Amino acid sequence: MRILFVGDIFGRPGRSIVEERIPALIRERNIDLAIANAENAAGGFGLTPSIAEELFALGFDALTTGNHVWDKKEIIEYFNNAAKNPGSLAHKIVRPANYPNGTPGWGFYEGHTAGGREFSGVPFAVINLQGRVFMANNDDPFRKADEILEKIKAKVVIVDIHAEATSEKVALAWYLEGRVTAVLGTHTHVPTADERVLPGGTAAQTDVGMSGPYASVIGVQKELIVQRFLSNMPSRFEAATDDVRLCGCIIECDDQTGRAKDIERIMIHEVEA
Repeated sequence: MRILFVGDIFGRPGRSIVEERIPALIRERNIDLAIANAENAAGGFGLTPSIAEELFALGFDALTTGNHVWDKKEIIEYFNNAAKNPGSLAHKIVRPANYPNGTPGWGFYEGHTAGGREFSGVPFAVINLQGRVFMANNDDPFRKADEILEKIKAKVVIVDIHAEATSEKVALAWYLEGRVTAVLGTHTHVPTADERVLPGGTAAQTDVGMSGPYASVIGVQKELIVQRFLSNMPSRFEAATDDVRLCGCIIECDDQTGRAKDIERIMIHEVEA
């Protein structure tokens, strides 16, 4: 079974390259399960219901988010309305599970892979967690993962750890080793070259990178960020547009046990044929 995880989709440039490349990538690489982090898909900050549904139409089976999940207020109403509608696509969007009780939305999603691909109908789960080092003081992501795993029946489990600190992401991967298929880091928008399969069969990468403009400072126009550092004055951030790349990883796993066999880091440039 092959799983595609696409790193943080940033603004219109990220959405454009995803729209251009994802359907063919799913087909050509025989992808059975496609997931993306979409917390920055709307102008670089947040996610709207309409953009989420556009991404689902491209072939994604679930979307993860992070600390920018509330930047577009429409998503709150989308989650609240879906609470009484089990068929809503909103259930396939997960926000960090270790947010306080009563927060709109859901921290994990369980489903089955879509028909039409080789491993159709395979149960899977996606968990979204947010780190605490250098970030908001949320609940403990380690123990929250334990709590969720007690509820999940699927063997194929993908964890998106949305965090700043490398140490926290790596520690969580070792903590969940052998209990989940993959622990993949997001948030820092810079792909790391440490992809590996841990001895217990858990694939891990500290950060899968950003799908968006790399002639930037983590997606934002570089001139604006440089000036911010020089002046220490607030300014409006705008998404950059150049050197657009699609980053992520492809994981191969056993669909019966959920154990990962391989992880491949991918980076697709906009100019590639």
